[in-house]
Amino acid sequence: MNITILSTSPRKNSSSLRFSKYLKSLSQEAGFDQIEIVDFENYDVPFFGQGFIKKDSLSAFQEKLIGAWAKADLVFIVMPEYNWFPDAELINLLNQLGGKDFAHLFGEKTFALAGVSSGRGGKLPAIEMTVMLGKLINFLNQYSVISPRIYESHETHINLNENGELANDNTVYENSVKAFVDYSIKIAQRWNNGKA
Repeated sequence: MNITILSTSPRKNSSSLRFSKYLKSLSQEAGFDQIEIVDFENYDVPFFGQGFIKKDSLSAFQEKLIGAWAKADLVFIVMPEYNWFPDAELINLLNQLGGKDFAHLFGEKTFALAGVSSGRGGKLPAIEMTVMLGKLINFLNQYSVISPRIYESHETHINLNENGELANDNTVYENSVKAFVDYSIKIAQRWNNGKA
């Protein structure tokens, strides 16, 4: 099974990237090795209405993003919470990709969503993104599933270091993230009829 993790914060060494690295290590522990993280630090997607992603002239970042997403069976979307909303970069990206040229990105996938916060938060962006992804899958007439289990990574900078490793003995955090990863993988395996 191919797994892609989208770390949608454009900040360098963001908490979203820490959490994404942790997801990768837990996915490896679960026996998967085809895992790619796409970090939005080099995000260069034009804002919708000011320009468009052109499938025949992608930037290096756009090519990496679309290539990793296209081959993935399971797509983890890790987003920061900004004032109870997902980041503008992710919303803009979905607006840009929500047409026929990129419809395949929303087909035959399992999406698993996690919101990241430096305090107590992350739930609302994941819920809002569930709605937006569902609308796009439907509008583009694709067949995918959005995992019903979302994750809220609280106090991420306290729980994880820059390498995405546990920074303390918070067993509740550790066990809950493992449960999220295991659940997401099982949903993806069922969606893929056990082929994963």
